[in-house]
Amino acid sequence: MLDDFDAIDRRLLDILQKDGRTSNADLARAVKMAPSAVFERVRRLERDGVIRGYGAQLDPRALERTLLAFVLVRTDERTGESISGPELARVPEVMEVHHVAGQDSYLVKVRVKDPESLGRLLRERFGAIPGVRSTMSTIALETLKEHWSLPIEPPPLSEREKLRA
Repeated sequence: MLDDFDAIDRRLLDILQKDGRTSNADLARAVKMAPSAVFERVRRLERDGVIRGYGAQLDPRALERTLLAFVLVRTDERTGESISGPELARVPEVMEVHHVAGQDSYLVKVRVKDPESLGRLLRERFGAIPGVRSTMSTIALETLKEHWSLPIEPPPLSEREKLRA
């Protein structure tokens, strides 16, 4: 699907990942196109599901969610089942749920206030989910990089551009 994006689509995606509030006029200036054409491109990217949504990135400290933990969750699910995952995803403190290969079933990223809050979350919320057999948590001491932007690679060179390079 990435091959379907030209240099302008890629530039728009890059800009919007960095600041989803960029105005259509500013996008148009950045890619040197008419605002109406840029508007249509962005709408197409939204319609096609490339752009899934827009949102604010909040500071966890401001919301007293300073403890970041990664929790491996082991379940009694059989291969191919995914019953506990959707239940884990409904827990408000859960930021991400990944169904993983190996002995454990899910890798879950959570943000809570403190170690006591993590303990309550694991006992009261995770423990109440049918099929959850055990959990193992790793607490992050420091976050060196955390972002949601995906790398946008440049489009492939055309044959003429390859000759010039």
